Amino acid sequence: MGLSAEDLAELAAAKALLETPGLAAKAANVLGRPIERGFDLLPAGWRDKLGQATREALLAALKGALLTMQPQSAAASSPRWHKLAATVSGAAGGAFGLPALIIELPVSTTIICRSIADIARANGEALDTLPAKLACIEVFALGGPSKGDDASETGYFAMRSALARAVSDAGGHLLRHAMLQDGAPALLRLISVVAARFNVQVSEKAAAQAVPVIGAAGGALINLLFIDHFQDISRGHFTVRRLERRHGEAAVREAYLAL
Repeated sequence: MGLSAEDLAELAAAKALLETPGLAAKAANVLGRPIERGFDLLPAGWRDKLGQATREALLAALKGALLTMQPQSAAASSPRWHKLAATVSGAAGGAFGLPALIIELPVSTTIICRSIADIARANGEALDTLPAKLACIEVFALGGPSKGDDASETGYFAMRSALARAVSDAGGHLLRHAMLQDGAPALLRLISVVAARFNVQVSEKAAAQAVPVIGAAGGALINLLFIDHFQDISRGHFTVRRLERRHGEAAVREAYLAL
């Protein structure tokens, strides 16, 4: 059977979330100043430091959030609690300026990861299975179309296809090993692929925090935007996966692209 009118409405809402403007556009709209100014203020060499910090934050989130998340289903997710935690983390980081981002990033990334998993569970994902856990990590690479995406309608599925091999290899490693090994090549490959996309969002967060006198209040606001962005992406992603379990991947992809 094809997708019902209700299913198509859900898919359309998911697509609207997945194709939403990125974090930079949201931050610029709320803060009322161009994000590009913040990029100009970033110190030389910070992009490399952010890249390393992003990879370490994702690995910490995988170990500290997904692998300890309870698999029981929930009637609804609790995004407000995670937003509150992320806001407090951002306030602490903002109070000490840009250098504190390296310390604060693993904390906020783990909070976001738990929120992603919470939304996944509410959409029927079994968090005690590897596909569900790795689908949560995928969300960090689905941060919405960037300036380089010239076909945003196909960006979501194109990114999932690009991640497929890395996700499969990492899943195979986790099936073979009871313990998470930081140096496992398959896991490092997945983290590197996801980090390459997630680092765009992290750089935008850093640029916003680099604006003078952003302070604790600004850091809290930026982190609120940060987690809100990925909660939106999560709702879209796991709605699509829920419909795929019901109708098959091919049918849902065809309907998504036809919207």
